[in-house]
Amino acid sequence: MKICHLFKHSFITFLVILLVPLSVKGVQRKEIGPLVLENVPPIPSRIIRRMNRYLNYRSARFQGWLPDHQGILIRTRFGETTQVHHVRVPGGERFQLTFFKEPVGSVAVRPVAHPTGFLFSRDVGGSEFYQLFFFNMDTGEITLRTDGRSRNGAPLWSHKGDRFVFYSTKRNGRDWDLYVQALNNPATEKRVLEATGAWVPLDWSPDDRELLVLHYVSALESHLFILNVETGETTELKTSDKPVAYGDARWSPDGKGIFYTSDENSEFKHLRYIDRTTGKTRILTGDIPWDVSSFALARDGRTLAFVTNENGLSRLYLLNLETGKRISIPNLPVGQVYDLEFSPDSRSLGFVLNTPRTPGDVYALDLQTRQITRWTESEVGGLKTDRFVVPHRIHYPTFDTTNGKPRMIPAFLYRPPDKQPPYPVLIYIHGGPESQFRPGFNAIFQYFLFELGTAVIAPNVRGSAGYGRSYLSLDNGFKREDSVRDIGMLLDWIARQPDLDAKRVCVFGGSYGGYMVLASMTHYNDRLRCGIDIVGISNFVTFLKNTKPYRRNLRRVEYGDERDPEMFRFLQKISPVNNASKITRPMLIAQGLNDPRVPVTESEQMVRAIRKNGGDVWYILAKNEGHGFRKKSNRDFFYQTVALFLEHYLLGQTPD
Repeated sequence: MKICHLFKHSFITFLVILLVPLSVKGVQRKEIGPLVLENVPPIPSRIIRRMNRYLNYRSARFQGWLPDHQGILIRTRFGETTQVHHVRVPGGERFQLTFFKEPVGSVAVRPVAHPTGFLFSRDVGGSEFYQLFFFNMDTGEITLRTDGRSRNGAPLWSHKGDRFVFYSTKRNGRDWDLYVQALNNPATEKRVLEATGAWVPLDWSPDDRELLVLHYVSALESHLFILNVETGETTELKTSDKPVAYGDARWSPDGKGIFYTSDENSEFKHLRYIDRTTGKTRILTGDIPWDVSSFALARDGRTLAFVTNENGLSRLYLLNLETGKRISIPNLPVGQVYDLEFSPDSRSLGFVLNTPRTPGDVYALDLQTRQITRWTESEVGGLKTDRFVVPHRIHYPTFDTTNGKPRMIPAFLYRPPDKQPPYPVLIYIHGGPESQFRPGFNAIFQYFLFELGTAVIAPNVRGSAGYGRSYLSLDNGFKREDSVRDIGMLLDWIARQPDLDAKRVCVFGGSYGGYMVLASMTHYNDRLRCGIDIVGISNFVTFLKNTKPYRRNLRRVEYGDERDPEMFRFLQKISPVNNASKITRPMLIAQGLNDPRVPVTESEQMVRAIRKNGGDVWYILAKNEGHGFRKKSNRDFFYQTVALFLEHYLLGQTPD
């Protein structure tokens, strides 16, 4: 999760006077800038001081190579929000290009110069109604390229750089149609695909006449098409009669074939190649029993780079397309590799490396020498990150079996150093649900470990990505609460560990992970000390009714269609808001007012229901945020509140 320097120390002192003591009962409401606080006590200055270093780190996202050896673009934060920066040489100074109160989202670099520039997306207040803008680096001029109202995204330049394609919901506010717009003449914008559902462009053909487009239905089903830009005709690349989940796809530079990832006839998304003339498909990574999470293709057509997700960790490979030889890049630290892109001259591969001890930074691999050069070095607030805890991968048995043996749930366990066991435990549950916890740089976890002495366990319960198609489908529809039972079995596992304190456990999660927190609190209230829910679903029926129209059908595939009477009854039965009377432990709930995914009503009805039954809830509402907190001051205050909440309710410390 991600106003202006609101919480300076002098102002914090003023807040301490304004806010009521922890012991006062009832709802105490204060509005401070964009934050609405209910029953949130003053943050002690010692927490602010201790957390300061952990909150003042940066990371960099690689956004692309500029043409004519002009360097790279990155996104990073030097203030309140993430903006676009230009780095001319490895290790060089970062020149900030955009200066907005709202964070900048996706960036697409124009592949040719004159003008050199890039498209970028930006919304207002976390609404996710993204607009596209063009930044002319020759003149510094920024121009709006979309209608200012609808949701727009996935901008993709043609190879000539004279036009770009993007999706937009402007026709009806629900479906993702595709439009092509000329750089020099926006009035020529043309809708090249009128569609139903979610469609995104993936790649232009070498002659810029066709597009590869993906129709996303669910995490278990998608469809890959070739779209003729002039006629609008689509041809599906159907390689199986069974449902298939596709990942990315790229044309071969000669236009004779297509590289793509899919799980057709497999548990995992393998890298494949289909010959357009013969229709024959080759599997290029069939011997690797893991998902290919991303890949990139050099412009000269000689090299393909890809990353596999191997039990939550990344491995980078290079594939020589002329010889078929494949090598794994050695000596990369354990962590995550992403944002792959070859340089325009096909000599270097740019990527981001993120590890538990280093925030995301941009590197480049020289294909000839295999030398890796670091382009950026993000600050870490003076922290000694070489002491940061690297988690251990564990597996624990759950309630059902597979192949006659107990099903094992993967998880990552962080133990606090230099502390006396048994340790209190924070269970962090990822969102999605079609997502996966993967260990990377997480300064907040390290604060919990070093400053609070808590262990952190991040399980990948059933329904998580990364462990195969079958595992991904285990929580769909009427099986929803099976994933909650996995948390119950984790509590059993914790109770068997002599160094973990089963009497002091907190659950923490956001979005779908927030639902998991609420559901865990209703099922295992007597085994938990407290819970922290960020933008969580409290009632699947009201969630599906109120989430934005462009998302509704996508979510029905995962959670079930509430219009079906049987499913309606089931969703109402399992929804946490209808079981709030079972929650007697303290809760911290946080929400963005403008959230288009999980509307603010989900958190507010949960807060009301818990309080109606006499429960204790701290509530934070950010009026300038959406699905999570992206502005630094909001995010800082939230984590300071989390620290105080854990001190009081998990550790049992007396508040200042």
